[in-house]
Amino acid sequence: MKIPKEGGKERRLRIPAIRDRVVQGAVRLLLEPIFEADFQPGSFGYRPHRSAHQALERVRRGLNWHLHQVIDLDLKSYFDTVRHDLMLSKLARRIRDRDLLWLCKAILKSGGKRGLPQGSVIGPLWANVFLNDVDRMLEQAQRTTKQGPYETVRYTRFADDLVVLINSHPRARHWSVVVERRLREELAKLDLVVNEDKTRVLDFGTGVTFDFLGFTFRWVTMRKDPRKKMTLCRPQKRKRTRFLRELSTVLRRNLHVPVQDVVRERVNPRVRGWVNYFRWGNSSEDLSFVRWQVEGKVRRFASRQRPKRRGGRRWTTWSRQEISEDWELFQDYRVAWSSVPRG
Repeated sequence: MKIPKEGGKERRLRIPAIRDRVVQGAVRLLLEPIFEADFQPGSFGYRPHRSAHQALERVRRGLNWHLHQVIDLDLKSYFDTVRHDLMLSKLARRIRDRDLLWLCKAILKSGGKRGLPQGSVIGPLWANVFLNDVDRMLEQAQRTTKQGPYETVRYTRFADDLVVLINSHPRARHWSVVVERRLREELAKLDLVVNEDKTRVLDFGTGVTFDFLGFTFRWVTMRKDPRKKMTLCRPQKRKRTRFLRELSTVLRRNLHVPVQDVVRERVNPRVRGWVNYFRWGNSSEDLSFVRWQVEGKVRRFASRQRPKRRGGRRWTTWSRQEISEDWELFQDYRVAWSSVPRG
């Protein structure tokens, strides 16, 4: 099964049968507590009690502490290029049961000669296991370069998305070259390819922006006090545009369905999911824009079903109270900063 990615590319998913999912779920229940003890604090993807919002908050705090040299690294087709021999050797370090190792090998080999099975139950856990040595190296760099309460290096990884922040003080700038070199060496040991087109080293303090987990980070002057600056975190515009286009497509394909049913079964689940993810950070303007767009699209949808010339209403005549109470259109667009531990 293939699903579309940004840039016109496709991601291949290997959805296992129900029986295979049960087996993979049992294997994950056995392996997860073992490897969870080995995982590092800067890893957030696919881990219990950890979320993308916590990873974003970790990056935001580092930027506010003037860790402004940013290594924004992207791996080329990570899930499709993992070597099975290296993966199995990492599993064998912590697992002594031969039957369990044989089962892990069978699951790996079922998807081909190389790569992790995307769409499987066990794949996300193995993705973290494979990159754990990279996390160890970065964690050691973060620990050894720390000067009292002040950090020199801070890394955050969510699956194959990795951002390393380095202090912008002149005495710490050389660490950017050192960390990037060590990072590339560790990735080379794993036979992983860095996507040079998307990987870059930038100076965040000069106003250069970067994206991480769907959000754009920018260093801006505060409106209330022009003498101070802050880290602005907003949803990527292309994410917002793509969501609204997809919603328009859904509405066009359901013109024959009553508006209440479309809102309840098609519109609300999509809007709720998008808003619940992007309600973090400085996203109030983006959420207000999405709300205005969603309400306008639903009004036009209802007007097309029954135009004014056939006894209907113009799309501008419905009030927000009407579409909220009669159609039960989603209305919760509040911003909510995630609560995460300090550090």
